[in-house]
Amino acid sequence: MVVTMPSIHHNLLEQLRGGLIVSCQAPAGSPLAGPRFMAAFARAAELSGAVAVRVNGSADIRAVRRSVALPIIGIKKARAERWPVYITPTLADARQVVRAGADIVAIDATHRPRPGGMTPEALIAAIKAELGCPVMADIDSLEEGLAAAAAGADIVATTMAGYTGSRPLTGEPDLDLVAELCARLTLPVICEGRIRHPQDAVAALAAGAYAVVVGTAITNPVEITAAFTRAIAASS
Repeated sequence: MVVTMPSIHHNLLEQLRGGLIVSCQAPAGSPLAGPRFMAAFARAAELSGAVAVRVNGSADIRAVRRSVALPIIGIKKARAERWPVYITPTLADARQVVRAGADIVAIDATHRPRPGGMTPEALIAAIKAELGCPVMADIDSLEEGLAAAAAGADIVATTMAGYTGSRPLTGEPDLDLVAELCARLTLPVICEGRIRHPQDAVAALAAGAYAVVVGTAITNPVEITAAFTRAIAASS
């Protein structure tokens, strides 16, 4: 099975080719949470050569949109104990993301339960039909990647690999999955998840990734600092 890259939004997707996408998000409780800080992270990413940013929530997306000219991959995280899917799980969430200024909507495209019961295939189709926006499908396996592509996703990303039980959770990006997807698809495959060093990003592109998304290693100073303190403590 070979799925071709849609011609629509070609220029937007071309801006991402071979580049670094910075995930400008702050976990709950971080002293850097909030639109002001996310806009500053996005501006720093733009100044440093990033090709796009990934941003969570309407308020942060609006602030980032006012601050940078980069393409924004927008998500809305809606966590609920009942539902394992929390990355832009519904069409209503996607509407908010686009209205806030996102150029691309990223969704969890795994076939796990989500609010409203819509399938990922139906959600992809609805976003493209109603909002006219490219869809980035966050997937966890080759099978889910193929299904998302067949449903019309413009991008598939390895964001969920290792976090759903479909594949092992490793300490490194899932480059095997990147290679498997690239062998079967001609639409962009983005490597996201556990890219901790510049060499990891280079390796992902060598494995065939269209672009790479890096978050924690760039925009989570709490975790970056903790990694240093853990290493120092372990050595003493």
